[in-house]
Amino acid sequence: MTTTAPAPAPADWRLDLPPSRWHRPLLVLGILLAALTAATFVGWLVDDRELLGVNLWEKPLKFAISGTIYAVTWAWIIGHFTRWQRAAWWAGTVIAVTLAIELVVIVGAAAAGITSHFNVSTPLATSLWSIMATAITTLWVATFIAAVALWRNPGADPARQAAIRTGVAISLLGMGLAFLMTSPNAAQLSDFQGIAGAHAVGVADGGPGLPLIGWSTVAGDLRIPHFIGMHALQALPMLALLLELGARRVPLLRDALVRRGLVLTGAGAYLAIVGLVTMQALRGHSIVAPDALTLSMGIAIAALALAVSLGVLAAGSRRQRVASPH
Repeated sequence: MTTTAPAPAPADWRLDLPPSRWHRPLLVLGILLAALTAATFVGWLVDDRELLGVNLWEKPLKFAISGTIYAVTWAWIIGHFTRWQRAAWWAGTVIAVTLAIELVVIVGAAAAGITSHFNVSTPLATSLWSIMATAITTLWVATFIAAVALWRNPGADPARQAAIRTGVAISLLGMGLAFLMTSPNAAQLSDFQGIAGAHAVGVADGGPGLPLIGWSTVAGDLRIPHFIGMHALQALPMLALLLELGARRVPLLRDALVRRGLVLTGAGAYLAIVGLVTMQALRGHSIVAPDALTLSMGIAIAALALAVSLGVLAAGSRRQRVASPH
């Protein structure tokens, strides 16, 4: 007589995940990057040296903050896996290693007073950029493998599951949009000065930008869709959490199908926004000066999202009335 092993229970995406379940390499990296955030913040305050018109430590500070959030988020997600655990663990470890390599290069270049991105002006700069480009590509592939493993893991709450799955998928797209920055533009090709690639569209990098984040205020900036897309990994699960908190006061939100519908609507709107800011950047328009086309498309996205959300709520209300006719 043979017996079949029971299938693993669906993950419940606990917020209070036991420390033993977290992905250790990513968690350790997150802690180290949090310390790096503090160190680069001090450097940003006390060191007045500039590179391309911005403080030398601004880029390491931004990447340290983003890296901390990214590492901790994946350490938490991988800790919930009940299937493909080994593949997810190795993918997470590769993510940790490659993210660490990227930050080492960025901080090292800043300390040396040279740019880390797109710089092929000297053998040292070319080597650093090649190492970082390889690490970034490997990071994307490892994240894709982790995302595949994630889709193979069921979740107990459909809204949380939808938020995490769509957040990871859009995050992968946002990471991939970074490759739009790596090709030399026309000005660089016509007068090559050792820089191949740029953040800005229509002007040289290093012009006027928003405080700290540095996004161009005079031209398109491809860092914007990259940033917004990548952090869907945090934004959409946060939406699911807010809906759960709202369910304490709004009975309609206690319906898991309503919350899932709203999460999927939010994910669709988020994806549309990523597409919109990508188009805006490629057209060379600043995020602070949208033209009529960008504004009208943004209004259309908001209106459609609102209409779909109202439809989801109406459907949930009908279900409640059918279930409780009296």
